[in-house]
Parts: sequence; structure tokens; C-alpha cells
Amino acid sequence: MKVSIPQESAAGETRVAIVPEVAKKLTTSGIEVVVEPGAGAAAHISDAALAEAGAKVEAGAGFTGDVVAKVAPPSAEEIAKIQRGSALIAFLQPLTNGEVAKALAGAGVTAFAMEAVPRTTRAQSMDALSSQATVAGYRAALIGAQELGRFFPMLTTAAGTIRPAKVLVLGAGVAGLQAIATARRLGAVVSAFDVRAAVKEQIESLGARFVELDIGLEDAESAGGYARALTDEEQQRQREALADVIAQQDVVISTAAVPGRAAPLLIIESAVERMAAGSAIVDLAAETGGNCELTEAGQTVVRHDVKIVGPVNLAASMPDHASQLYAKNVQALLGLMVDDEGAFKLDFEDDIIAGACITRDGEIVHEGARSAAGVEAPPPAAPTTTADAGDSSTGADQEG
Repeated sequence: MKVSIPQESAAGETRVAIVPEVAKKLTTSGIEVVVEPGAGAAAHISDAALAEAGAKVEAGAGFTGDVVAKVAPPSAEEIAKIQRGSALIAFLQPLTNGEVAKALAGAGVTAFAMEAVPRTTRAQSMDALSSQATVAGYRAALIGAQELGRFFPMLTTAAGTIRPAKVLVLGAGVAGLQAIATARRLGAVVSAFDVRAAVKEQIESLGARFVELDIGLEDAESAGGYARALTDEEQQRQREALADVIAQQDVVISTAAVPGRAAPLLIIESAVERMAAGSAIVDLAAETGGNCELTEAGQTVVRHDVKIVGPVNLAASMPDHASQLYAKNVQALLGLMVDDEGAFKLDFEDDIIAGACITRDGEIVHEGARSAAGVEAPPPAAPTTTADAGDSSTGADQEG
């Protein structure tokens, strides 16, 4: 099997889908790895380091593999370079970027979205959403500390005692939990809120206080461990109750998201207005509309004397370790695409391969991606007759 790694072309994307450690493991196992020159430069990975690890560094080879592994969704020009019948592994935004799914299907590419990898125990090593959210949560706490302009820890000095900063984290997924842990390491007094009751124990295990709102809201966890979308009435009660908590904070880090939907609005303008001058909000949901009513994606703005930071693609701000984690996720997924003899083979009976697949045989096969692309599901196959029951061309590999 040949795996190719192109240089990322998306603006601001500094990550790469391969690192020397992973390149060495892949080549040792018999997989050929080819990398475009300079592909890892933004992540401080030299061509020489990749070559020493066994990868071939070749100009123009980024889209020549049986499998093309990259980070950001491919552009139309990049899709045109992928060979028909090849596979693509990348973040593809299947629930919101229908045009990419349509283009990949039209190009005959079998595409796998890292966002669609099932959230099962067996697939944990391939969970790129979690690995990159770990980076984002860590970085968010550092941004909060930097933008606050006050100390995070309590300090006792000859000039007096400085109280610790109070930090509230909204959403206790992977990014939120990492933000909690990092803010605690920096010495802040941390509290956190999530609509899923199951995360209370995780929040408290990190030394933070779980904020309970008396709004009559039952547990709001959906299948897969994500938070479900709340009703309009539930959201309004939640915002009003949160405003009282937010007003007492020095820093708010918001991470709440619902896959395939706009980010839930949690921080209304009146809540920001009640915060102390010089406070800060770091909104990790900026790319999908923001948890704060005043967030501007990709910008840092000051409203009511409060700094509101709306970072985008935050994991790319730490490309070295973000690439290391992502490359290991890709390596784990590639392990399911090789047969016992080292040849490229896709087994669609495997729940991970089937679940992560977005396009196949010229069709969009992922339900969410079909909806985003405005494409109806294909009609069910006609029943197999006795005459063609033994025809191997009509088998399970054409389903799903």
C-alpha cells in the first residue's frame, strides 16, 4: 500500500498528517510513504527527518497514493489531483460541507472523515476530534490567562495577598476537561457547567466545582456522548441562570457544541455587561457561531470592558504536538486498511471503516453528508433472483 501526504494549502493550516515516528512505523510494516517537499515545515518537521524515517520525499507526489492522508478538507483543485479509486483520509466536515462530499463522490474517491470515526472503545486510538480538542482546550486556558491581565494563582507577597482568578468552563467535553485541568495547574479557582449530568464526576475529579442550575432541566446527553440540542425554552432558562454565574467570573472558557448544528448560545450580552472590567471570554465555538452573543470568529474584541476572543482552528496554533497526535490517529485508521500481506484493502464489514466512510463508488453514503449536500438516499437495491444469487459482483461490499 502506498500512502501519500500532501502539503496543506488551507489558510492558517500548520499541521501535517505525518511525523517521523509514524512514518518509520508505517514503512517498517511494509507501507510505502511518500511526502511532498515542505509538507511538515510549518510543524517544524524537516524533509530530512522524514526521509531518515523511511519516507520518500518527492515533488508532486502528495496525491498519488492508494490512500491520501491530509488534515484540512481538500480544495476543488486538490480533489482533481486524487486518482479515481483512491481513498482519502482527512477532516471533511461532513455534516456542514456538502459541496466537498459531492465533489469527492463525483471524482470517484472513497473518502473517510476523521469526524465520523465511531466513538467506540475500539476506535479511541483513531479519535482525531478528541486529540485535537485536547490541544484546543489546553491552548484556550493559556489564552484566558494571557488576556486576563491579572494573575491566575493566589500570590502572597510583601505587598499583600492577591486572590486567585475565578475561571468558568462551559462544556465538559474533551476540550473543556483539558481547559479545566490546565486552568487548575495555573492556580485558578475553576468551576464548570455542562448539561450532561454524567460529567459531574469528571469535573470534580479535576478539582473543579460542578455548577448546578436550578432550571428543571433533565440530563441532556444524546447517543455517542454528545450533548443534545435543547429546546428554545430550555435554552432561555439556561442563559438566564448562567448569567448570574458568569457575572462572578474573571475568565469564561466556552466549548459547548452540538455536531452538525450552530453552537448553542450560552453567554448573552447582559451577562457580559455584568462581568468585571478587564475580564475575558475565550469562545472555542467561534467557528460555528459562538457560545457568546458578542463573539466575532477569528477576532479579539472588547465589549463592555470585557475581552472576547474567538479563535478558529486553535489546534493549528500548536502544530508540533497537534500533528503528532493526529498522525497517530491516521496511523491507527490505516491499520484497518491493510490486509495480512500488506496490500490496500477496505473491509466495509468493519464498523469503523463503514462508519467513517463519506463517499464510495461515486455516491455519498454517509447520511449526514447526504443531508448537507441535499442529496437523497439511493433507492434500495432490487432483490437478488435465483439466477444471479451466486454472482459475486452483487455482494455486501456494495451496501452501506
